[in-house]
Amino acid sequence: MGQSFSLGRISGIQIRVNWSVLLIVALLAYGLAVGEFPAAAPRHPVAEYVAAAVVTAVAYIGSLLAHELAHSLVARRNGLQVEGITLWLLGGVSRLQGEVKDPGAEVRVAGVGPLVSLLLGGAFLLVAWLVHAAGVRGVVVAALAWLGGINVLLAVFNVIPAAPLDGGRLLRAVLWRLTGDRLKAAVWSARSGQVFGWALVVIAAYLVLVRRDYSWLWFALLGWFLISAATAESQQAELQSRLRTVAVRQVMTPDPVTVPASTTVAQFLTDYLPRYRYSAFPVLADGQTVGLVTVHRINQVSPAARGQTTLEDAACPLRDVARATPDEPVADVLPRLNECSERRALVFTDGHLAGIVSPTDISRALERLSRHAIDS
Repeated sequence: MGQSFSLGRISGIQIRVNWSVLLIVALLAYGLAVGEFPAAAPRHPVAEYVAAAVVTAVAYIGSLLAHELAHSLVARRNGLQVEGITLWLLGGVSRLQGEVKDPGAEVRVAGVGPLVSLLLGGAFLLVAWLVHAAGVRGVVVAALAWLGGINVLLAVFNVIPAAPLDGGRLLRAVLWRLTGDRLKAAVWSARSGQVFGWALVVIAAYLVLVRRDYSWLWFALLGWFLISAATAESQQAELQSRLRTVAVRQVMTPDPVTVPASTTVAQFLTDYLPRYRYSAFPVLADGQTVGLVTVHRINQVSPAARGQTTLEDAACPLRDVARATPDEPVADVLPRLNECSERRALVFTDGHLAGIVSPTDISRALERLSRHAIDS
């Protein structure tokens, strides 16, 4: 998280801002102060243009935050875990864990963002009209009108049916409803994102190289981002499709080595870690699994505190660890994996710990599937 800083929490959702957002605010403010506002409201003091431009640029970032916050709140109401929101160079990202349960939930989560942007755009334009009708002229009206227009544009752009845009999510929901196959719908949605991204890159490259219109460099960058993100989504969907045929019991490590919750980190490093070649251990208290501790989490404990910190304190709590059953497909477990447990899942049978699944286990399963596909 060194590339971002926290703004706090809204409704329990952590808001982070990448340092690249400061660049966007500066570029927006510069463009508004020297171009948009002087053209819309000439003969005003330079200081007025600059002040209005900075406020408007910050308000635009606030609009992006409202867009992403709407996604996160509706996602949480539909059963997804929200790790937080990060604003960055190309907009905002809601970090969600899990998968929506049906196409209707997909529509709600994906559609609320553009809807909020559209409502914000309409509200800004209405206020601009009311202020203008009241006889106010100048930079205030220009700023309100610009914010209205950019939010409407944001809403329209986001409903383009191309992943990872919100419109790509809506397309996936429609295809999911029509085909009954969520993974196939995800693959086609991702391919639409790749096509749209390449179209943006080609058009932008033509306009930059032939027309010398360098404003399209931004669209080339956006297109490249869409291609990368859509390709990643396509690979993820294909991976999940392959793992549909593999049961958790086929990849898990059964009867994993456990550690007592009351053990201190110092004792763990002396008594347990040298004896076992594992990097993750379920933590037990009174015979019940209470969490999962990893070597990485242990290393986050300062040497001075290791004698007083117990493994239960250092562990990812059980409520945040992905849980699975031996007979379910590995593909169904993947969406539940998260960073708290370093993408590991604990396997339970009738409430009793039966095994653990690690990213390495899943990678080996994929390698076996690939070899089998080649041999056949």
